[in-house]
Amino acid sequence: MTTCAVVGLQWGDEGKGKVVDLLANQVAHVARAQGGNNAGHTIVERGKEFRFHLVPSGILYPHTKCYIGGGTVLDPASFLGEIEGLKQHGIVNMEKRLMISAYAHVVFPYHWRIDTLLERAKGEGAVGTTGRGIGPCYTDKVSRCGLRMADLVDADFFGAKLERALTLKNQELEKLYGEPPFDFLPLFEEYSLYAEKLRPFVGPVEECLYRASQNKENILFEGAQGALLDVTFGSYPFVTSSQTLAGGIASGLGIGPSRIHKVLGVVKAYTTRVGHGPLPTELKEHELAHFPDHGASRELGTTTGRKRRIGWLDTLLLRHTICINGVDQLAIMKLDILDGLDEIKICVGYKQCTRFPATLEALKEVEPIYEIHPGWKQSTKQVRDFSDLPRQAKAYVKRIEELCEIPAVLISVGPDREQTIRLGGEVR
Repeated sequence: MTTCAVVGLQWGDEGKGKVVDLLANQVAHVARAQGGNNAGHTIVERGKEFRFHLVPSGILYPHTKCYIGGGTVLDPASFLGEIEGLKQHGIVNMEKRLMISAYAHVVFPYHWRIDTLLERAKGEGAVGTTGRGIGPCYTDKVSRCGLRMADLVDADFFGAKLERALTLKNQELEKLYGEPPFDFLPLFEEYSLYAEKLRPFVGPVEECLYRASQNKENILFEGAQGALLDVTFGSYPFVTSSQTLAGGIASGLGIGPSRIHKVLGVVKAYTTRVGHGPLPTELKEHELAHFPDHGASRELGTTTGRKRRIGWLDTLLLRHTICINGVDQLAIMKLDILDGLDEIKICVGYKQCTRFPATLEALKEVEPIYEIHPGWKQSTKQVRDFSDLPRQAKAYVKRIEELCEIPAVLISVGPDREQTIRLGGEVR
């Protein structure tokens, strides 16, 4: 592995954080390309839980340098709070190991407010955003009225740029929503303080990654959210505001696509999603009753704390997301959640169509075609070798590989680092 992209193949929450954590000990650099603090990764190391929202989870390894790319949007308060939390866990010297691109856009309080107001205005058509201002910040980026990290840390010009942006945002708040405006001075003073704390982190991410790639150093590209939340190719409009596919890594980090040598797709052994939008294989209430604890302890959103909806594994969906990501290998996560089931279903297609639908209306109408597989009814949490898995669990994994037409290289059987089965050695 020289460079490898880790991407989610469902609606996010697949377990990418654990995969990145497992692979980070092999790499010198870990880089995040898109999204904001609306995304989250949970890492469990020897029983200690770490929750990441903006900082790449590779920061847990002291030898690893981490990067937040220009395609991200950064909330200064959230980022600094995350840094402080990591310091309390003994993760230090981050200014020397963590770099933010000057091109990343900055989230302001008016983005939060507009996010909430826009969702309220949509009524039943609300997307179910996290309310953290991510979409409105990306809107400003595309409308060419946003402020970037380069602007924030430039003491000579930040005030004038913020004043111009705030004039436009206040007009939107007052005239469109009938809301009170933001005062310039308190906002300027607050963000000027953030700028002082953030200045040591801002650097030439793009050049550093290019040089590392030229020197053939191992780089891990850390995806956020999942393929079906991509703003272009996801289940629109119930998507996020950024490009979550492997292709978005190149534009989000300013690195040439030829520098991404391998794409590792992360998939749960079943399907989940948070918020609104269709989920074709969603379990009925009577089926959930047999699902162990509904996966409750491990099916809460890292960022929102919202309960995730649960469905059977959908391999027509996976074939679609494997295609649009150019996936080479699979990591199958949370196999252990299925340990207590009498039988397990796999969706192998839809009765109405042979391809994953592009429209919300068509996706709502699909009827899954299921295969029914026997459960293994015993714990897999202590298994570390594929040959030691129950026969039915091995058959389930092999069927996923057959239907997806690519091999699995990792199987997760618990949240801890050690609860992992590697197939065929290291990811290559």
